[in-house]
Parts: sequence; C-alpha cells; structure tokens
Amino acid sequence: MSTPLISVVDDDASVRVATKNLLRSRGYTAQIFASAEELLRSPQLSQISCVITDVQMSGMSGLELLAEMRTRGYEAPFIFITAFPNDRVRASALGAGAIGFLAKPFAGQALIEYLDTALNAYEG
Repeated sequence: MSTPLISVVDDDASVRVATKNLLRSRGYTAQIFASAEELLRSPQLSQISCVITDVQMSGMSGLELLAEMRTRGYEAPFIFITAFPNDRVRASALGAGAIGFLAKPFAGQALIEYLDTALNAYEG
C-alpha cells in the first residue's frame, strides 16, 4: 500500500507549514495549498487520501470545497479546522460528511487521531 497523500488547505501559512511538518513527522506525504481553488487545480486530485481544510478562507470556504469535491466525484474524507468554532458550522461540517472538526489551536494528537479514523474509513 502506498503512503497516503494528505492535502492541507489553509489561507494561514503558519498553519499550513506546522500541519505539514506534523504530518511528515508521522510518515505521511503532505501537500499544502493556500486556497480551495488551488487544491482543485492540483494534478494529484484523484490521489488525495484525506483533506484537512480550514472552514473560513477567502474565496471558496472549506464547506464549499467539500461540496465541490463531492460534485466532481471525489470521496476523500475531510477534516475541518477553524479559528471560529461554533455549533452551526460544526453541525454543517459533520452533516456534510466531515470525519472531524477541530478548533485552532488544536492538539497535534487530536488531528492524528481523526486522520487515522479518516484513512481507515477511506481504504475502500
């Protein structure tokens, strides 16, 4: 089995880099994107094993990215992170099929646990 490809989408460069470093330290292959639109232009879209994305970004939101990925036929699981957690956004994310929802700053271990769950669910 090949190493899962994890895509990190966040308009905050420090969050992108820190998350990428965490994932790489755990043996994952991580690619980072500054926007949802940038991810959607990726030539590796069909190889993505999981998407970790901010909810609120300039341009397309994380929830809109999830909807667009599903419209295009991609079933990769999503984990949402946000600096502005509220019950409505959390319910929308989980209702749309997100595996996890984390408030920034989040514990690296919590993200890894969601990621393990997401990858186990996606091994189909």
